Amino acid sequence: MAKRDQMLRLIHISNLLQTRGNEGATYHEILRYLEEKHHIDGYDTDLAFSEKTFKRDRNLLFDLFGIETKFKRSTMTYQIADDENLEQSKGIFDNLLLVNAYKKTADQSKIMFFEKRQASGLHNLEGIIHAIKHSKLISFKYTKYDEGISQKRIVEPYALKEFRNRWYLLANESNQEGFFIKTYGLDRLTDLEIHKKSFKKTEVDIEKMFVNSFGIITSGEKPKKMVLSFDAWQGQFVKSLPIHHSQKTLVDNKKEYRIEITLIPTYDFYQELFTHAERLRILEPKSVREQYLKFLSAAQEMNKD
Repeated sequence: MAKRDQMLRLIHISNLLQTRGNEGATYHEILRYLEEKHHIDGYDTDLAFSEKTFKRDRNLLFDLFGIETKFKRSTMTYQIADDENLEQSKGIFDNLLLVNAYKKTADQSKIMFFEKRQASGLHNLEGIIHAIKHSKLISFKYTKYDEGISQKRIVEPYALKEFRNRWYLLANESNQEGFFIKTYGLDRLTDLEIHKKSFKKTEVDIEKMFVNSFGIITSGEKPKKMVLSFDAWQGQFVKSLPIHHSQKTLVDNKKEYRIEITLIPTYDFYQELFTHAERLRILEPKSVREQYLKFLSAAQEMNKD
């Protein structure tokens, strides 16, 4: 397993090559960039880095994160061959950078202020990952918010998915007929047990299941193409943190930021739209605009004196 300083190098190399795009970067440019980051990261010693080390780092980028780099001899530069896996790795990289930053400020509590409202259940992550990798049945007690009663579940774990700082287990209940992936919030899961018994995995593309979804709710409905308009100020937030991976910019000027997205409009999606409220206009389709207004009307009714 790569050490902390090596993991940081991998992050820095990936970030530099991603920023350079097709232009790429020479070995010496990468070396200078790493020396600068080495100093910022707080090391007093010189950077121990060579072309042999760089070769190992390139191999690790591919082995650990699926990020392949290529060498262009005509310009003597290195480039990322395929950025398909960059987005998946970004969350891991961001968390590693956050941990590194926290280590620097651990003795200065007034530098970094973390959200006090944190979802629980993360202590089960390691056990669940082990069960997924080795196709082991797991059991746990699960409490639905609308029922309030804890029930034991025995499931076949397939994947973990994050949404709004909460983690969810995607699994198939072993005692049900047929195959159907259900979602379980880790914050509502207790008494996790990993069984010795294995299960035969069904071939399923989890990523494809959620490609037209917002959050953790899946549906067999047909996705809808929507056009949303924000005022220019709010649009900067939507541009920096896209609502959905399908987001396309249609208009971006001093008056308006307009986008097109394609997804299934679930309740989670409408909750996201509520965060933009008076700075949002739903231009298309009419059915989504009407449903959005119904929710707003219901909220207004509940808050009447």
